[in-house]
Amino acid sequence: MPYLTIAPSEKGGRGVFTTRNIAAGTVIEISPVIVLTSKERKTIEKTKLFDYIFEWGTRRRFGCLALGYVSLYNHDYNSNCDYEMDFEHKVMTIKTVKSVKKGVELSINYNAEPNNKTLVWFHKKIKP
Repeated sequence: MPYLTIAPSEKGGRGVFTTRNIAAGTVIEISPVIVLTSKERKTIEKTKLFDYIFEWGTRRRFGCLALGYVSLYNHDYNSNCDYEMDFEHKVMTIKTVKSVKKGVELSINYNAEPNNKTLVWFHKKIKP
């Protein structure tokens, strides 16, 4: 969409922002993905790309790297967007779950549900 832009994010690194108001329920991106075998996923998880891949498949054994902006949406436990995975067509769709004002960062919940408060991997405490 022409109203999506990438900019530095307070959440860390870069993020996806909107340059106009977006209504709830708006599909803002449909992105093809590159599907990784479970072996390829394990290799990628040892690199910087680890933070940019998604679990893929009904059993979540595979991984995928989403093209477009999908891998740049930052996490929020109270996200303003949701993502849907279409395993058959190998695409991910980003859709707003609430109205988003111009200039606001678009976010997804890495737990795959907009309000799921389960700690994600980078918020879990490492036990000694």
